[in-house]
Amino acid sequence: MSGNNSAIESKTIAVAGASGTIGGAVVQALIADGHRVLALVRSNGGQAEQISGATVCEVDLSDAAALAGLLSANGAATVISCIASRSGSPKDAEAVDFECNRVLLKAAERAAVDHFLLLSAICVQRPQLAFQRAKLRFETLLKASVIDHTIIRPTAFFKSLSGQVDRVLSGKPFLLFGDGELTQCKPISDADLAQYIADCVINGERRGETLAIGGPGPAITPRMQGDLLFEAAGMEPHFRSVPVAMFAVAAGVLSLGARFSDWFAAKAEYARIARYYATQSMLVLNPKTGLYDADATLEFGEDQLIDHYRTLIASRVK
Repeated sequence: MSGNNSAIESKTIAVAGASGTIGGAVVQALIADGHRVLALVRSNGGQAEQISGATVCEVDLSDAAALAGLLSANGAATVISCIASRSGSPKDAEAVDFECNRVLLKAAERAAVDHFLLLSAICVQRPQLAFQRAKLRFETLLKASVIDHTIIRPTAFFKSLSGQVDRVLSGKPFLLFGDGELTQCKPISDADLAQYIADCVINGERRGETLAIGGPGPAITPRMQGDLLFEAAGMEPHFRSVPVAMFAVAAGVLSLGARFSDWFAAKAEYARIARYYATQSMLVLNPKTGLYDADATLEFGEDQLIDHYRTLIASRVK
C-alpha cells in the first residue's frame, strides 16, 4: 500500500462525490499521500460541509462551464469521480451515473485536466439494469475522450454486506437466497479501495486501463458471509433460505404499471436489482466461458470483513 509521501509527486486532485462514503475515504487517502484536494459536493443551498484537510467546493453538476472554471482556477491535474446514483432507479441512473459524469468530463476537458479516474462497478460486465447501462455509456464516452482515463470496477463493499448485522444481533436468522452458494465476491473496505484509487493518481501503468479490484481473498459466498457475522457476534449460525424466484415475480407484476408511473418503474427496477445481486457474482467475468473467475479478480489491501463486522457489533452493543 501507498503512504510514503516523500515518494509521491504532490498534485491538485478534484474529487466529485466527496461527501459519500467512498468519496470521503478517497479524499482522506489523497491527503495522507500529500496531495491538495478539492472536495466537490453538490450545491444544496446551504452552508458547505466541512471535510477535514480538503478545500470544499459546492458545485452544480449540470454546469460544465462553471465546473471548468473552478478546475482551471485551482490547477486541478486529476479529476476523480465517485458519483453514483443512490437508488439505481432508471431516472436516477440516467441523471447521475451518466449525465452528471458527462458534464464533469466535459468540464475536465475544457480545463485541460490531465487524468480522469472513474469509480464504476464490476457488475457492468453483465448489464441487465438501468444503472449498469448508464455507467457503461459513460465509460464509452470516457474512453473516447482526449483525457487519459482509468476506470476502476470494485467488487462488493463491506457496507453492502452489512445489512443483516442488526437482524442477526436481534436473534433473527441470516437470510440466504437459495442455498447461499449462488454467488461469490471478494469484498473490499472503504479504506483499501480509497488507497487503490489514490495510488492510480501516480501509477502511470494504470492509465488507459479498466481495472476490476477486490479485497484480500479468498472469494466468499453469502453463506460464508453469514458464518463470519455469526463468528464475530459469538453466536451459533442460524440461516433461512429465501427463493430467488420471488424477485422475478415481483418485477413482473410491478412492470405492468411502469409505463404509467415512475413509482412502479422504480419499484420494478429495485426488484430486478435484488434478483441480480442474488444470482450474479461480483468477480471478473470470463467472456469466453461466461463464468465468473475468482483467480482473475485482483486483490488489494489488508482489511478483513470479519474485523469490519466486529467493529459494527461493538458499536451496536455499547
